[in-house]
Amino acid sequence: MYLNSIKPSEGSKKFKVRVGRGMGSGMGKTCGRGHKGQKSRSGGFHKIGFEGGQMPIQRRLPKRGFVILRKREYPNIRLNDLNSLSETQITIETLIATNIVPKKTNKVKIFKSGNCTKTFNFKNIAISKGAKDILLASGSTIS
Repeated sequence: MYLNSIKPSEGSKKFKVRVGRGMGSGMGKTCGRGHKGQKSRSGGFHKIGFEGGQMPIQRRLPKRGFVILRKREYPNIRLNDLNSLSETQITIETLIATNIVPKKTNKVKIFKSGNCTKTFNFKNIAISKGAKDILLASGSTIS
């Protein structure tokens, strides 16, 4: 193989159409821009969202913010955090009272992170699969 024999594969290179090179080329005279109008002239393009002087839709509509519908609003608790609790009956109210979760919490989920040595009775608390295995092995009950 020689350097002067290297060529790109068939069909990989597409030549740019040269406009304004006579009527026989198919792209002469108006060069594919049509007749008259802003878009036919050089430099005749407007910015994105421009509606010809009319108030654009992004300025006509009120700004109302954005809310992710499936966003989780509940805090995550680790197994390590449970070791500091003195009570055996754990509900959301007991977690709020011990300042583990914020006051406006209505859902809680416990994740497997570390180990839990104590036994607890959980009520209305979501628990991940890995954490559930460890808690059941330590003798805790989940309802």
